[in-house]
Amino acid sequence: MRRGSAATGESFPRGRGWPNETFVARPKEKHVKIGIIGAGDIGGTLTRRLRAVGHEVAVANSRDPETLADLASETGATAVWAKDAATDADLVIVSIPQKNTPDLASGILSARKPGAPVIETNNYYPQQRDGKIDAIEDGTPESVWVSELLGEPVVKAFNGIWWKHLLNKGVPAGTEGRIALPIAGDDADAKKIVSAVIDEIGFDVVDAGSLADSWRQQPGTPVYGKDFGVDATVDALAQATPERTAEWKA
Repeated sequence: MRRGSAATGESFPRGRGWPNETFVARPKEKHVKIGIIGAGDIGGTLTRRLRAVGHEVAVANSRDPETLADLASETGATAVWAKDAATDADLVIVSIPQKNTPDLASGILSARKPGAPVIETNNYYPQQRDGKIDAIEDGTPESVWVSELLGEPVVKAFNGIWWKHLLNKGVPAGTEGRIALPIAGDDADAKKIVSAVIDEIGFDVVDAGSLADSWRQQPGTPVYGKDFGVDATVDALAQATPERTAEWKA
């Protein structure tokens, strides 16, 4: 498992409705276009964080864009239909309930720029929300299942941090106690881009391996829901076992 963080820049002033802490600003690099499908706790929080560091964000939910008017007004993001969120995007984030993944339109990600990474933040909550998904219950890692349904490679990230901590606890690189987030995926270049974005909004990164290894950060594992630093995250990933605990089974 690899660990590390990219360079970060100066703090970015907070905006209306954003947390008391400052955000980590992008250092003299080109701001990119990011499409976010899903505007719940994680999708909405990432909209705020990514806009705060200057990126162009198009955000969608499963309803009319007008339902996101408040979020758009608060952040300066553009509210769009889900089918348009990925158009010309340099990075796409899918952050929806696991059970709704099959409902995404075929080819919904195909309009992104060639090679643009796709992050999926989702978790399987069979008892709490999603009901039984046979393939996952039979041992397919959650993100592998998502990737197969989307027909696209994905990077698993942001699935194990509480949204309020994602909003409030990002700090500059080198700060003592900086939280580390695990990521998993098969495309090294995509993971570099995702890692840079994570670092940019104030978190260290631990490369947890391939998408097939992404079970190590699923609900019920030692790293899930924890605000560990790099070393503790590496240790927790190593301690994980693939068996689902009772709380996270259908």
